[in-house]
Amino acid sequence: MPDFNLPSIDRVSFIEAEAFNENYFTPLKPVVITDMAKSWPAIKKWTADFFREQHGDKQVKVYDGNFVVPGKKYMSQARILSLREYIDIVTTTSLDLRMFLYNIKKEAPSLVNDITFPSLVDGLSKSFIFMFFGCKESVTQMHFDIDMSHVFHTAIYGKKTISLFPFEEGKNLHRYPFTCRSYVDIHNPDFEQYSGLKKVKGLQTVLEPGETLYIPSGYWHHIVYNDASCAISLRCPSTTWHGKLHGFYNLIIMSTIDRLMNKIAPQAWFNWKKKQALKS
Repeated sequence: MPDFNLPSIDRVSFIEAEAFNENYFTPLKPVVITDMAKSWPAIKKWTADFFREQHGDKQVKVYDGNFVVPGKKYMSQARILSLREYIDIVTTTSLDLRMFLYNIKKEAPSLVNDITFPSLVDGLSKSFIFMFFGCKESVTQMHFDIDMSHVFHTAIYGKKTISLFPFEEGKNLHRYPFTCRSYVDIHNPDFEQYSGLKKVKGLQTVLEPGETLYIPSGYWHHIVYNDASCAISLRCPSTTWHGKLHGFYNLIIMSTIDRLMNKIAPQAWFNWKKKQALKS
């Protein structure tokens, strides 16, 4: 079965705010900025040994593939470990065990001093600065960020293959209703079951350490960890009323309905969502 042949995401070494807004931010077009974070202290400082020695006692929530499976574990962590234990797993195994949305501003505020906020856009959140870890070969399934934020995702160490699709491609990606998720595997696509994949249009890049990927508001993303990896994401709320209201609806209404129905009838609810998705 053929794989996708997705065009590459634009790459620039440096870009002024005016050009970024005109060419990427306003038209919602992804771009890799190769040198924006190269001077951050974090790029050299945040090694596996650094986290073991300086922050190893911190307790962290880690997640596996059951995060998207109906039932008691749906949208819940797999377990809680010390960061030291987790780093040992990340660096020595290929378990699908990820740590995401770890807010360093709240949990490890000293780390904020090791990054620099870019001046490309106004409104980058100083309160929600998220760290991500994953073992080699971990996969973050296809989804879009529920709050509809713009994201600047910087690889600290380790490579990732990231595939992006505009929000409007949700139908071709067979989005499950009342979620921000799709269950397609774009690296082993099943064109018979998911016929929309024959028409879907997207982009792809391999993000190298020190590089920053701009993910526009609402973009679907699928991530494969080529290596054991650490990354940081800076976020900017949607600048349009439509985007703001969409994010509010997703967070307050859509997510609440999905979680409630999962508690009431998890498998029946999941089966209904799958049936609707396959109609796309």
